[in-house]
Amino acid sequence: REQYWVALFNSVRYEIEGNGGPQAQLLHRKVPLEDHVIYSGNLFQYIEENKKWRNRFCVVPHNYGLVLYENKLAYERELPPRVLINSAGYKVLTSVEQYLELVNASLPGITPKSGNTPILKCPTDFPLILWHPYARHYYFCLMTGKEQEKWGAVFQDCVRHCNNGISEDSKVEAPAFTDAVRMYRQSKEQYGTWDMLCGNQTQVLSNLVMEELLPELRNAIGPRLKGKTQERQRTWIQISDAVYRMVYEQTKAQYDAMVAKCELERPQMESSIRTDMDQIITSKEHLASKIRAFVLPKAEICVRNHVQPYISSILEALMTPTSQGFAEVREVFFKEVTDMNMNIVNEGGLEKLVEYMEKLSHLAFHPVKMQSCYEKMEQLKLEGLQQRFDVSSTSVFKQRAQIHMRQQMDDALYTFETLLHQELGKLQGKDELCKSIQRILERVLKKYDYDSSTVRKKTSLWRFSIPGDGELLHPTLIPPLWQELAKFQELIFEDFASFILVENTYEEVVLQSVMKDIMQAVKEAAVQRKHNLYRDSMVMHNSDPNLHLLGEGTPIDWGEEHGGQPEAEPAADKRRRAKQVVSVIQDDEGALPYEMGPPEPRVLASLLLNPAASLGSRCSAARSSQELSDAMVSLPWASQQQHALTLTLKC
Repeated sequence: REQYWVALFNSVRYEIEGNGGPQAQLLHRKVPLEDHVIYSGNLFQYIEENKKWRNRFCVVPHNYGLVLYENKLAYERELPPRVLINSAGYKVLTSVEQYLELVNASLPGITPKSGNTPILKCPTDFPLILWHPYARHYYFCLMTGKEQEKWGAVFQDCVRHCNNGISEDSKVEAPAFTDAVRMYRQSKEQYGTWDMLCGNQTQVLSNLVMEELLPELRNAIGPRLKGKTQERQRTWIQISDAVYRMVYEQTKAQYDAMVAKCELERPQMESSIRTDMDQIITSKEHLASKIRAFVLPKAEICVRNHVQPYISSILEALMTPTSQGFAEVREVFFKEVTDMNMNIVNEGGLEKLVEYMEKLSHLAFHPVKMQSCYEKMEQLKLEGLQQRFDVSSTSVFKQRAQIHMRQQMDDALYTFETLLHQELGKLQGKDELCKSIQRILERVLKKYDYDSSTVRKKTSLWRFSIPGDGELLHPTLIPPLWQELAKFQELIFEDFASFILVENTYEEVVLQSVMKDIMQAVKEAAVQRKHNLYRDSMVMHNSDPNLHLLGEGTPIDWGEEHGGQPEAEPAADKRRRAKQVVSVIQDDEGALPYEMGPPEPRVLASLLLNPAASLGSRCSAARSSQELSDAMVSLPWASQQQHALTLTLKC
C-alpha cells in the first residue's frame, strides 16, 4: 500500500515532465497472437492417481498455458481439458537423473538406498519433467530425441513467458508491487537476486510465503513420514502442493482486496498529487539532500573499493551474450525474409507471398526457430562475481534478455509487414515485388539496429547493474546504512508522507552515487565494434514520420485480404475456425510414432473385401503363434471371427 502511492506519484510526475528518451523506430504489435495457438500435438503424461502413462493431446494457446486434453477429438469438440498448467516458477528437466537429484534434496536426511525403486520411471529415453520447489510436478515423455527437443523448446518458452507475469503496462501497480517485495526481503536481510520472483503478483506472494514456511513445515512433518523412500518423497510433494494451493487462494483474496481498496482511493490521491506536485518535489529534494550529505562520504568509499573495480567486468559479462543473442535475432529475421523473397522469385507472386507472410508474421513466437537466439544468452556466466554480489542464479538475467529478444523480433516483423502491406497496391509484377521486399528489409534492419542498441543499453544492461533493481550492486551498498534511516522521517511533511518514503529516497541517492561509473562503462562498451551499439549522440528522429500512424490501423490479415476467403463470417464459425488454425510450429514429420492413424480408404476397402490376402502377408512373416495372434488383433476394422476363419484356412 505504501509503495502504491509512491509509484502513483512517480507515474504522474513522469507524465507531466516526460522522459525525453529516444523514440522507438519499430512498430509494436498490440495483439500478437490473436486467434492462434503456439503449438499442439501428442505426448505421454504420467498420471499419478493410477500410476500409469497416458497419451494426451497438448495445446499451447496464445497465453502460453499448457492445456492437456484426453485426445485431439476432445479438443476439437471443445470438451473440458484434463489439466491446465501455469508454468511460472517451473524448471524444465530433460533427464530423470536431474529430477531425482532435486527430489532427493527436497527432503534432507532421506537418501535412497542403492537398488531401491526410484520415485519415477520413464518408459522411453526422452522424458520432459516440469519441476517446482513448492507445487506439484508434471511428468511427460516422448518417443524420439527430436520430439523431446521440440517440446522442450516449447515448454521453455511457456516458462519464460509465464515467469514474466507482472505486466509492465501497469505503470503503478507493477512497480509498486516489485518495490514492496524487494523492501520486504531487504527487511529480512536478503539483498541478492531471487529466482522465485516469477509469475503474477499472487504467485510471487505465494512463493514468498512458502520460502519462509517450507523449512518449518519440513522440520515438523519430514521426520513423521512413513514408508519407503520414494513413498515418503511422493507424500512430501503432495503435502507441499496442498499447502501451496491453500496459500495461493488466501494470498489472492487478500491481495485483490488491497488493490481494489487502492484503486478506490486513487482518484482522490492523484488529485492531491497534481495539486501539490511542486511542493512534493521540493520536499523530496530537501530530504534527498540531507540523506546525500549523510551517505555520500561512506558511499563513495564503498563504491570505490567494492563496486567500481567490477562494473566493467559485470557489463562485459552481461553484454557479450546479450549482444550475440540480439545479433542472432537479426540474422534469423534476415534469413527468413530473404528465403521468402527467393521462393517468391522461383514459385510465384502474390499467392505465395500471402502463404509465407502468414507464417513469417508469427516467427517471434516460434520456439524452435527462436531457440538459436535464446541459446546465446544461456552462455551468460558471472564467475567470480556471483558470490561477491549475492547472485544466487543468472536465470533472471537470461529470461529478461530473452523476452526482449522475442519482442524486438516481433516489432521488426510487424514493421516489415506493415510497410510491405502499404506497398502492395503500387506494385506490378513479381520483379517489382521482390525489389520492394529487399528495400523494405534494409529499412527495417536499420531500425532494428537502433532499437536493439537502445534496449540493450537501457534495459538488458543498465537494469542488470543498477541498484534500483536490487540485483547486482544493491547488497554491497544498502545494508551498512539501512538501520540509520529512521531519523530522516521527521523531515517529511505529514501531508506528503504518503508519496515520499525514506527507503526509496535513500535508494535513489545510492543509485546516483554509482551512476556516473555505470554510464562511463556503458559509453566505453558502445565504442567497441563487437557489441554493435549506437553511441548516445546518434539519435534517429522521425525517419518515417507516418510509420507510427500505420501501426495504429486495423491488424493485417493476409489470408482474408489476399487469400480469397469471404469477408463476412459469423462469430461462432470464426471461433471454430480459430481452433483449427495450424499451429505456429509445423510438424514436418507427420504423426508421432505412437499415434496410430486410421488406414487409407483404398487400403481399408481391400482389407474388407479380401482380408485373407492382407492377413496372409502378415502371417507369412510371423515366426510364432504369438506373432500370428498379434497380427490378427492388430486389424480392428474387421471382425476377429472372420480373421480366425481366414487364418485357419490359410494355415
